[in-house]
Amino acid sequence: MHSEQIDAYLRRIRADRPAAPTARALHDLHLAHLRAVPFENLSIHLGENIELTEKALVTKVVEAGRGGFCYELNGAFGALLGALGFGVTLLQARVCDDAGQPGIPYDHLALRVRTEDGGDWLADVGFGTHSHLPLAFGERGEQNDPGGRFLLEDAPEGDLRVSMDGKPQYLLETRPRELADFRIGAWYHRTSPASHFTRSLVCSLLTGNGRVTLGGRTLTTTMDGERQVTELASEAEVLAAYDRHFGIRLDREPVVGGTG
Repeated sequence: MHSEQIDAYLRRIRADRPAAPTARALHDLHLAHLRAVPFENLSIHLGENIELTEKALVTKVVEAGRGGFCYELNGAFGALLGALGFGVTLLQARVCDDAGQPGIPYDHLALRVRTEDGGDWLADVGFGTHSHLPLAFGERGEQNDPGGRFLLEDAPEGDLRVSMDGKPQYLLETRPRELADFRIGAWYHRTSPASHFTRSLVCSLLTGNGRVTLGGRTLTTTMDGERQVTELASEAEVLAAYDRHFGIRLDREPVVGGTG
């Protein structure tokens, strides 16, 4: 990424260019990203191609003003952090089901980020509801975050089990990976009838006082702990909601199973 692209990305997430790649800067960028770029799987149901290259991901997030799912969001965020001087390692994870059992390999992409002041952090802006701030990678005690209570535990074969509020979220492998390694996981989630991404629509964004989520035609807003659910009645209302709440302008409503 060249300097103009970096500046455009920072404008997209409404963040200042950090003076140095410090832990404080990483925390600020992480939270800014979560509040500006939605977690969404609309491309799957609009028949849009998902290309796992840094150029394509940055173009989607910055120029097209869109969000994405884990491979896209953490892939793009990792490119930004690397361009700003952070040490970035891509890690693969297997997402846990309700019983705590991990799913397929390359189910999820997360980031290990090293800062100039010597810290190693687990950064993840692509898991939907998760930590608002990076988690200390080497800390094995409970970590309190605005999003919940998180715990990183050592697991067999050098893996880490990441839990939120006592519930396992994913099993994280610590071996470095390349962006291209995740193509099989992205393909699975784009095409398999067993993937929750092919069976549902989601667009969700952290806000300053809660969260807003559009799932199909169901709009859920949480403000200061108060939850409100609204059923949208028409395509026009859905498109207006995408624009108003997420800054996403579409020419047609995405529907589950739609291919454009």
